[in-house]
Amino acid sequence: MLETLLLNPIAFNLGPITVHWYGVILGLAALAGLALVVREGKRFGISPDFFMDLLLFGVPSAVIVARIYFVAFKWEDYKGDLLSVFYIWEGGIAIYGALIGAFACGIIYSRYKGYSFLRIADICAPGLIIGQLIGRWGNFVNQEAYGGPVQESFLRNDLHLPSWIVNQMNVEGVFHHPTFLYESLWNVVGLAILLVLRRQKFLIAGELLGFYFMWYALGRFYIEGLRTDSLAFSGPSWLASFMNGLWSPMKSLGFQAGYLNGLEGNVRISQLISVALLLITLIIIVVRRVTGSSNIKYLDPIVSTKASKIKDEPQGAA
Repeated sequence: MLETLLLNPIAFNLGPITVHWYGVILGLAALAGLALVVREGKRFGISPDFFMDLLLFGVPSAVIVARIYFVAFKWEDYKGDLLSVFYIWEGGIAIYGALIGAFACGIIYSRYKGYSFLRIADICAPGLIIGQLIGRWGNFVNQEAYGGPVQESFLRNDLHLPSWIVNQMNVEGVFHHPTFLYESLWNVVGLAILLVLRRQKFLIAGELLGFYFMWYALGRFYIEGLRTDSLAFSGPSWLASFMNGLWSPMKSLGFQAGYLNGLEGNVRISQLISVALLLITLIIIVVRRVTGSSNIKYLDPIVSTKASKIKDEPQGAA
């Protein structure tokens, strides 16, 4: 039996309260993203309080919708123990569900404050991607969201990973692709590109968010194909063949697709969403550019319509 030294998913205990590394890492991810967003917001004269309040509303919204999204596709695993639906520290939240929750909250809160949602979302895009690249390490600690089996030598000699990562990729005696690491590193590169793009004069409002969508969707599509825990549904055979065809470049590089339970479906949901998100975003960017429907640049000032109304109101007598 191969012996390994696994990480303890519990960070510490505060009396009867158990604090898991998963929650700690997600918290650090949110704070890192907030710090980056607040700094950029100051360049546009937006108060840090706006983004702090947005985080306070956005994180619960993201977590709740992400959990609902995951449980909805894994209902058979939860219907016998409804209380386990709330055990988010054990993992089981879907990133696309989190994005839906966060963006729904962002749209509502931005409009409430009188800001254009696209302008605020542009500012938040680098914060989202840095939150994701840190948050994936919560999956690492929980030994989840990993890929198919690999040889230990691949992790040590080909990827040159340290032992503390290699050991954690040993699940019940079988080593697996560290897909959490692949996605995290992909997001590091994406973050660097976003930080460069947002200083370019040609960038139109909404396009930084669009690039974030396309970059994340592209990486997620190919990395998702390696995973063994993908949410799936039963689609037409042509759609499954189309998805497999798009993923075929990975096979030519020597990768094998991760296990997909045929009883759950033949199409990975995250892959389908990734393709749709990438294409829709690309089309919107091209159409906006060709038609000139938006002439507002990312670097243009951001003004709240509600702030303007307050400024225009006549002042009462003292």
